[in-house]
Amino acid sequence: MTFKIYTKTGDKGETSLIGGTRVPKYHLRIESYGTIDELNSYIGLIKDNLSNNSALPILNEIQDRLFTIGSLLASDPDKSKMKIPDLHESDIELLETEMDKMDAELPELKSFILPGGHAIASYCHIARCVCRRAERLVVQLSNESEVAEIIQIYLNRLSDYLFVLSRKIVYDFKATEIEWKPRM
Repeated sequence: MTFKIYTKTGDKGETSLIGGTRVPKYHLRIESYGTIDELNSYIGLIKDNLSNNSALPILNEIQDRLFTIGSLLASDPDKSKMKIPDLHESDIELLETEMDKMDAELPELKSFILPGGHAIASYCHIARCVCRRAERLVVQLSNESEVAEIIQIYLNRLSDYLFVLSRKIVYDFKATEIEWKPRM
C-alpha cells in the first residue's frame, strides 16, 4: 500500500490535531507548530552550508528536538493518547554546554552585533528570529491551553544558542562581526 501525500481533508481550511480534534488552519496551535517547522527548515539550511563543523551533531539533535516540540504542540492535550517523545532538562543543558564551549573561543562581546558577517551566520540570525517568534507563539498558546513549560525554556535557550553559533561561524570563517554603532 502506498500513501499519497495529499489527503484532501484540509481543503476547507481545517486540519486535525493528534487526538482527532479539528481546528481551523489559523488556530494558534497550528501557527505554533508551523513556526517550529519553519525553524527546523532553517536549521537544515544552516547544516547544509556547514561542512565538517563541530556544530553538525548538535544541529541534528536540535532538529530532532524540534520534531518533538512540533509533535507535542500538534497534540490535543485533552484527547491525544499517542505516545510522543518528551523534552528533558538535559536537552536544555546541552545547548548551554555548547554555548559555553563556543563562548570560550570567542572574543568578548562588547556591543550589539548586527546580523551578517557571513552568509551562514545570517542564516543563524534568521533562524534565531524565527525561534523567538515560535517562543512568543508558544507563550501565547500556554495562556490558552496546556503547554509544557520546558518547550518555552528550550526555545528561549535555542535562540541564544543560534546567536552564539552565528558569532562562532563568523569567527571560524575569519570574517568580521558587524558591531552596531548607533547614530547619536
